[in-house]
Amino acid sequence: MTSKTKSTRSSKSHFWAAAVALAATSALVAGCSSGGTSGKDPLAEGRASGGMVVVGSNNFAESILIADIYGEALKAKGIKVEYKPNIGSRETTYGLLKNGSITVLPEYNGALLAYLDSKAAPKTVEETTAAIDAKLDSGLTVLEPAPAQDKDSVTVNAETAKKYGLTEKSSIADLKDVAKDLVIGGSPEFQARHQGLKGLKSEYGLEFKSFKALDAGGPLTQAALKKNTVQVADVFTTDPTIAKEKFVVLQDPKNLFGFENVQPLVYKSGLDQKGVDALNAVSAKLDTATLRDLDTQVQSQNKDPLDVARAWLKSAGLG
Repeated sequence: MTSKTKSTRSSKSHFWAAAVALAATSALVAGCSSGGTSGKDPLAEGRASGGMVVVGSNNFAESILIADIYGEALKAKGIKVEYKPNIGSRETTYGLLKNGSITVLPEYNGALLAYLDSKAAPKTVEETTAAIDAKLDSGLTVLEPAPAQDKDSVTVNAETAKKYGLTEKSSIADLKDVAKDLVIGGSPEFQARHQGLKGLKSEYGLEFKSFKALDAGGPLTQAALKKNTVQVADVFTTDPTIAKEKFVVLQDPKNLFGFENVQPLVYKSGLDQKGVDALNAVSAKLDTATLRDLDTQVQSQNKDPLDVARAWLKSAGLG
């Protein structure tokens, strides 16, 4: 992964241009439609009382959406829920979880592990969860990870995919014979990192025609890929632009970009087994393609994230 993995996901370097403005709006909408919490200070301390489960989210659109999914899934099981949307950095949210001010927070396993142990290098999702559990505060735990991942990827535009017969089942390795004819784009850091050009060469044997410095999966990268200024780029796997522009994300069988599975982080004493089961059921059905579609509805179609969450839960038999 690029810099966002080592930093906090809540300052997410792949804020889409639209999502930057939308996140604040979505937070207000989510808060208002979830019990009128938007007028409250999300950083206010104090444990929830009366069996209330407090679902927090970080200050970007996808986190707010996933928090709404978690909260509405819990409500469907008769659990009382309060939302604390649009909180800032992981340093803040982790502290609020430890003191019980937040009960549940959407997390990304790789980014959380990097925060807890920057030297960890797990080779599987299971190892990632085990490594997180070993470093978490004793009052916290992670539940089952979802197949859905929001992480860096090697993505080609529609023209390149058609030219070389690449599909979503194709691997990064399938570029080995043609990389010399392709320009790849990404953040400036992507050029110098193992989880970037160095790793693409050492792990997959790829040497590209050239590299174009853009941004971290943001509007510059999206525009360059769309215009074919670059044929390959580092795009985040749940970016709505992928579906809109028919970009093709290539599989990463060697896990060069690590793991970024969506995973609930929980204050243990604040959630009973019924709640645990409800969130694990959500994770079992939330894959990357689904999350990308839900993100598209919120970020590109400007739908209320709470409405999107409820509709998906109903369609998945969870609402």
